Amino acid sequence: MVSGSHAAGQPGGSQRAMNSPAADARPRITIVGGGLAGLAAAVALAESDCQVELFEARRSLGGRAGSFRDPATGEQVDHCQHVSMGCCTNLADLCRRIGVGDAFRRIDTLHFVGPDGSWYDLKASRLPAPLHLAPAFWRMKYLSAAERYRIGRAMWKLMRETPHDLDTAPSVGRWLRMQRQSTRAIEQFWGVILTSALGEDLDRASLPAARKVIVDGFLSARDGYVVEVPEVPLSALYGATLERWLTEHGVGVHLGTPVRCVSIADGPRVDTADGTRRPDYVVLAVPWFKLAEMVDASLAEAWPWLAELSRVEASPITGVHLWFDRPIASVDHAVIVGRLSQWMFRRSSSGASAEGHYYQVVISASRGLAGREKDDVVAEVCRELGEIFPEARDAELLRSRIVTDRAAVFSARPGFEQLRPAQGTAIPGVLLAGDWTDTGWPATMESAVRSGYLTAEAILAAVGRTDSWVRPDLPRGWLASRLIR
Repeated sequence: MVSGSHAAGQPGGSQRAMNSPAADARPRITIVGGGLAGLAAAVALAESDCQVELFEARRSLGGRAGSFRDPATGEQVDHCQHVSMGCCTNLADLCRRIGVGDAFRRIDTLHFVGPDGSWYDLKASRLPAPLHLAPAFWRMKYLSAAERYRIGRAMWKLMRETPHDLDTAPSVGRWLRMQRQSTRAIEQFWGVILTSALGEDLDRASLPAARKVIVDGFLSARDGYVVEVPEVPLSALYGATLERWLTEHGVGVHLGTPVRCVSIADGPRVDTADGTRRPDYVVLAVPWFKLAEMVDASLAEAWPWLAELSRVEASPITGVHLWFDRPIASVDHAVIVGRLSQWMFRRSSSGASAEGHYYQVVISASRGLAGREKDDVVAEVCRELGEIFPEARDAELLRSRIVTDRAAVFSARPGFEQLRPAQGTAIPGVLLAGDWTDTGWPATMESAVRSGYLTAEAILAAVGRTDSWVRPDLPRGWLASRLIR
């Protein structure tokens, strides 16, 4: 989705107001940040025959999509389970390009566990989109028939609104109450889907972001809702694999090398611990809250939106890592309704190792855990797993670990869409990349990759090339095309 235009000096500025190297020269680009946005830009620009250097302060690539080394087993364990969906066309494109497209387990039947412990499978029927999930949804009997009917009406209303129609809409929670959604429906249906997808509580989240999840993820195309889970650690998927790919394609990768300052005196200048670079273009692919401290005063003054952007809150996500003495679940995942736990994932190879059977429980928008004792959180999660899985009641918890990323995603508050800058800026030679830029998507890996591709397109356009990198959304079926605006 190509970002809309912005007035100069406002978020985005002109995407073409950039330096252009000589027509016969390969553009020299320095990318600051080795998360998915910077990596996607590096892949696109490297394949487009540009000279690319990438600087990352950490000693590994991948950014928030990373892993830690489990001291008991030596295995790499993801900080928090990251998943993709069928609607994430650009993330899928990146993975195919670097040779890891087959490293995901495809889940087309989502196992929901109701508050009473009953199980419901969300799987597409033979009906065309947007009706393909309706039969499975209607079987979710932990909601009353009236609640399910009103949920359907609210979905219809979201389908008939365009994102632009919702620019001034209230929070998701308030809008749902305006649609006569019950507290139970909000907490046990909308919250289950949207809090995990947006990483934010519904009373804080923007309606355009929620519409993107519901309409593009679940209604527009038959396969949009399908969940894809990495079968290898993120440190291998986006770390070692991408580092090797970039090196083989001529990209200079500098790990453990923080950038001290980016300035624009006589063109872009990048100061690092090991010297100064004067590229044709610099891509700032850092978190939104790091941007202001990365640039000099002249750049900060040229971006009047920077101060407000820097104040945007982050939302935390917590991964509860558990090792049991035996298997506790026969399913590889569960969507958990009405409890502290939100998702449970089992390692694909039965979760077993010499040091126990591994499971992870994910809790998004986990502000409520702040100040709680870790043992208390683990005990509550284990109690909930015992209520759901009989095998867990007699299992011995061998060890546990809680990992919270306090700045996992930006808080997609109402009005944030108007603040998101485009990838190109009004400053010649300086561009942005990150899931927080104007991609039309919430804070997801898909948004990060789209932003990197959009940045690459802007640079290539500035040197007179028309390369297209952003992949289109999944095509809508004939009925969805007629019903969704």
